[in-house]
Order: sequence, then structure tokens, then C-alpha cells
Amino acid sequence: MTAKPATAGPGTPTGSTWRFSRPFWIANVVELLERGAWYGVFIAITLYLSRILGFNDIEAGVISGVFSAGLYLLPPFSGALADRIGFRSALLLAFGLLTIGYGLMWVLPTMLQNAGLVTYGQKVTFTGLENTNYKWLFIPVMLVIMVGGSFIKSVITGTVATETNAVNRARGYSIFYAMVNIGSFSGKTIVKPLRDSMGDEGLVTLNLFSAGATLLAFLAVFAFYKGARAPGAGKSMAEIWSSLVAVCTRVRLLVLILIITGFWLVQGQLYATMPKYVLRMAGEGAAFAWYANVNPAAVVLTVGLVTQLMRRYSALTSMTVGMLIMPISAFAMAAGNVIGANHIYGMHPVAFMMVVGIAFQGLAESFISPRFLEYFSLQAPKGQEGLYLGFSHLHSFLSYIVGFAMSGVMLDKWCPDPSKMSADVQAQHLEAIAGRAPLPAEYAHAHYIWFVFVAIALASAVALVVFGRITRARDARAATRG
Repeated sequence: MTAKPATAGPGTPTGSTWRFSRPFWIANVVELLERGAWYGVFIAITLYLSRILGFNDIEAGVISGVFSAGLYLLPPFSGALADRIGFRSALLLAFGLLTIGYGLMWVLPTMLQNAGLVTYGQKVTFTGLENTNYKWLFIPVMLVIMVGGSFIKSVITGTVATETNAVNRARGYSIFYAMVNIGSFSGKTIVKPLRDSMGDEGLVTLNLFSAGATLLAFLAVFAFYKGARAPGAGKSMAEIWSSLVAVCTRVRLLVLILIITGFWLVQGQLYATMPKYVLRMAGEGAAFAWYANVNPAAVVLTVGLVTQLMRRYSALTSMTVGMLIMPISAFAMAAGNVIGANHIYGMHPVAFMMVVGIAFQGLAESFISPRFLEYFSLQAPKGQEGLYLGFSHLHSFLSYIVGFAMSGVMLDKWCPDPSKMSADVQAQHLEAIAGRAPLPAEYAHAHYIWFVFVAIALASAVALVVFGRITRARDARAATRG
């Protein structure tokens, strides 16, 4: 008699590690679609705000910083609501809001009156919106996307948790993280061909791609997702708020969050500063979105080796190594503006050194990110690890608000928008990018931006070393007294 194959449903201790429920696969497919939609828009968000809606660098930095920061503060609260209304309803709400938000980002420019078109460097650029108030319509659109996106992290990870068991959980999470990275890579990859074929109008059409992806996700959830998690009580908003207060009043956790914020503040420049910087310093043909993909590629290639290498060392030691790598990353990004105009392997030196710096960022992330959550969870009171981990990304909230605002100010000072310069400066700027003239004085110190981040990275690394020594000494004294 042939034995029946073991099933791998939730709670079943035996079965194939490749057998998962329908909700698991649907959740992972829509995660891929959502990440592709988000990263396609996010890598170009400051360009969209400046070139399409007419915000200056400082305004674009502040708005995009608040936009992205909210997505790291809201998920614990959205997750509590998702527990109450059920995962399926929460996903339908999330993808409905995201589709509306991205759709409005596509429609919004056509609603703006007095929008002129000029050509700079043979690329079409939208202008003429600086003197209108229509561009501020982006704020409610941003809030719609922010709220919709905040549900995704908690609901998708919750689905993976409830739809896996002891046998297939590790593989389930590896599939989930693979989907996240595939979505990130694909979303950023589409930006260059759109800009090559459509100029800056491609920054508008990009939102149509994202709206289509999230609409497809909405339809997939509506038709196929029947999650195991039914509506229930969940945590109250008061309990979630109490957890946030508790995290912020634990001195050791708060200091650690502030120190790690230094790492993410530098890493966030991949989206805040890098796109505008490389276009202004290496030319409109620079593939900034493709350069950004070097980061996840470096993480994928190194995280396994790094984890194996550091397995015998503490989480704090691993994070410290990563923090010491970050100044090298920022310094490499600065070097592109001072090593000359000769191309390196066919790339402008600014672009080439940017790729080198981004690769170092990915390596640093492999040392820091996996071990940070481990260390963070150990600081939580027994039995409250889950609640505390819900706010483990407060460093991203802080780094995006501060880092994007800093980026806007420094771009405006040391690497301004060339289309806002005089005709003579514009002409010399284009000649400099082509290697036929020195940079105009307005751009001679553009690399100072990255020197600021070198200083921040160094200060954060030193602070983490000091933090480690102090906490180890205190723990040793506490153990002795105990």
C-alpha cells in the first residue's frame, strides 16, 4: 500500500519544504508586484518632484523624506488594524489605495496648468510649475500611498508566518526575501529604458507601470487570496502606542537606534542624493537606477559569506565592522569628482566610483542588518520581543526624514540644478561632462556632499564602538552583582 505524502499545512511538523498553501504563493507574488511598483517610483521620486512637479531640491528632499519615513513608522499601527479586519480585507485596502495613489501620480502632471516644456542636454524636462500651487496636490496623493504601503509589510510577513510550519518556514522566508529583491531589481531596472525613450516624461509614465502592478496585485488578492488569518481582536492602538513609548524610554535601545540611524542616513542617499548627483555630474545618460541595483546584488552575493564568517562573533561586533566600512563607501562616492575626467571601463568617473561606493554599502549592510534585529530583540523585556521588533525600523524613520532634508540642502548648495543656471554655466556644464572643459565653479565642490556623509559614518562607527564597550562593562557588572 502506497503511503500518502505528508502535507505541509500550517502547524504540520512533516512534509516537503516546497509545499505551501495558495495564500502563501499569492502573498509572495503580490509582494513582488508591490516592491517593483514601489522601487521603480522611489528611486526616481526626487527627480519626479523636481523635474515634473517643479519643487526645488530642498522642497523635494523634505517631501520625499517624510513620504518614505512614514512607511517605517505606520506599519505597527496598520498591522493592528489588519488583525481586526482580516488580512484579505487589509490587502485589498492596501492595493486599492496604492493603485489610486500611483494612478494620481500619473494623472497629476496633466492636471497642472501652465506647464511648459524646455530642452536641456537633449532631454525633455518639465518646467513652469514653480509659480503654481497645483504641485502641492502631491501631498494628499503621498498620504494615500503612504497609508496603503504601510499595510504591506505587516500583512505579507504575517501571511508567511501563518502559512508555514517548522519544516518549511526557513524556505518560506527565503522565498519571501527573494521576491522582495526580484521586485526591487525589476522596478529600478525599468526606469532607464523609459527615460531613454521618453526623456523626463518617462518619470510620469513610470507611475502608470506602478499603478498597473498594484492593480494586478489587487485583482490577484480579490480572486485567489483566502488567508488563514480571520478578523480578530489583535492589538489595540493604545497598546501599540504604549510599545512605541516603551521603546523610546529604554535608554540603551534609544541610543542604539540613534547610532544605527547614522548608517541608514548614509545608505538612504542611494535614493535621496545619488540620482540627481550622477545626472548632474556624469550626464543625463547615467543609469542611476541600474547603479542602485548594485546594492541588493552586493547583499545577495555577500550576506551568506559574512554570516558564516561572523557566526562566532557577537551581533555588536558584526555591526561595528559594517559601520567601519561605511566611511569607505561615502569616500568612494566623493572620489569620482576629483580623479579626473577620463572614463573608467567606459563609464564616467563619477558614475564608476558611485558604483564602487554602492557596492561597499551593500557589503556593510550584510554585516549590519541581519545582526541588528538579533541584538534589538535581546534588549526587549521577556515576552515582549514581538512588540518591540515592530518598532525596530525607527532608525529608518529618522534617517529618511533627516537624510533627505540634508540632501536637498547640500544639492542646492554644491550641486545645483543646471537648468536653473545661466546659459553660460549650462554650456560649460555640458562641455565639462563631455570632458572638454573644467566644471563650472558652481559644481567644483559637489563632492563635499559625500565628505559630509564620510564624517557622519565615521562618527556613527566610533559611537558604536563606545556604546559596545560601555554596555559590555555594565552587563559584566550586573552579572557579577547577580
